[in-house]
Amino acid sequence: MFSRRTFPVILFAVAAGFAWSQSEFGSPSVAQAQTSAKDKGKDKGKDKPKGPRGKDTPAIPGVNEYSSKNFALRTDLSQEEAKELLTRLETMLVLVSRYFGKPNTQIIEMNVVKQQTNWPPGSIDADAIPSIESGGGITLSVTSFQRNGSGQKQVVGAKSIVWAVADRGTPQHEAVHAYCHQTFGRTGPTWYSEGMAELGQYWKEKEDGVNIHDGVLQYLKSEEPKELTEIVATGQRTGDSWQNYSWRWALCHLLAANPNYAPRFKPLGLALLNEQQTSFEAVYGPMAKEITFEYNFFLKHIDQGFRADLCSWDWKAKFQRLKGTGSVQAKIDAMRGWQPARVAVKSGDKLNITASGEWAPSKSGKKVTAEGDDEGKGKLVGILFDDYVLSEPFELGANCEWEATGDGNLFLRCRDDWKSIADNSGAVTVKIKLAE
Repeated sequence: MFSRRTFPVILFAVAAGFAWSQSEFGSPSVAQAQTSAKDKGKDKGKDKPKGPRGKDTPAIPGVNEYSSKNFALRTDLSQEEAKELLTRLETMLVLVSRYFGKPNTQIIEMNVVKQQTNWPPGSIDADAIPSIESGGGITLSVTSFQRNGSGQKQVVGAKSIVWAVADRGTPQHEAVHAYCHQTFGRTGPTWYSEGMAELGQYWKEKEDGVNIHDGVLQYLKSEEPKELTEIVATGQRTGDSWQNYSWRWALCHLLAANPNYAPRFKPLGLALLNEQQTSFEAVYGPMAKEITFEYNFFLKHIDQGFRADLCSWDWKAKFQRLKGTGSVQAKIDAMRGWQPARVAVKSGDKLNITASGEWAPSKSGKKVTAEGDDEGKGKLVGILFDDYVLSEPFELGANCEWEATGDGNLFLRCRDDWKSIADNSGAVTVKIKLAE
């Protein structure tokens, strides 16, 4: 960001993104976007970005202008492609503005480049050329602040211009930056700004599961998880690497989707966007062990369709050792991850476990008992949780005597691929008592 020392204060901000594109042979490649801009503090002619609807912007042969409720689009895409892009942008903006609780009030100006040679020399903003040439995107913004009587800065105006390549995600990513700039006057620290922009490009109506580019997914599945403190560290810059963008997306997706953390995430984001004194550590520090555990669990099982909201852990559940003829009963839903059986065990404990009822571990709705089908899908399985460490899962079934091989709290679930549990239905009732 760049600022004047005059009154009101004018800030110039740059937000850059990455684009995933398919090569001729279908393999993904990643290009880095522009990450810096020249200081324009002395240039009065650039106090406000010029965009598609600017009166002084001449028509460009081969580049057409289109508009929708919230967007003004200048592009060399075909009319059909431009219409499809505007539909995607409008759908995304509804979801983003609904999440933040603030409707978009200013047209978002977009320049989307399908082929750079279609744009005559001088028609692409000089600050955007490196981003376009590298296959990415950039959002150029100006924010005006007025100081009140107490010397505090208040946003009095903000304008953004987006430049992006014409792939499936970059225009949406950059449009999130533009919405935040024009709505709040800022986009927050880098981890939040880029993480939320990545969320925006993947968000779809009525789709709550993971839905990211296959290249990003494979990277996250193959790498050791980056430490949370490293993801949210200060001093980071936009456009640093697509790998860093991937980790920021993972953290923001988890925080936005998991019901254990979502209630705190939105207020945190709004505070960051309004430059209030807060931080990730201040909000989530008291639950550091829990969030670290769930973050690592999320990345271990991540796949397209994985539902972080259905796989959250119940940290409030109470567990007890069984004594005498006492028993514990738990309802286990097929459409959930690990659920507390509310029984604590020591190595060598022997339990009788019986499950009654049926559930459907597939989209077809075909019901099975806790024994599962011929391939073991739908079988009741267990795992032990001990001081934030999990044992290997073990099979239980509808009626068994089980001996604990370690200490911990017992959790149960319906066996199914983690990416597929959202289409399950039904539940079984599990009764647990000491073996005679």
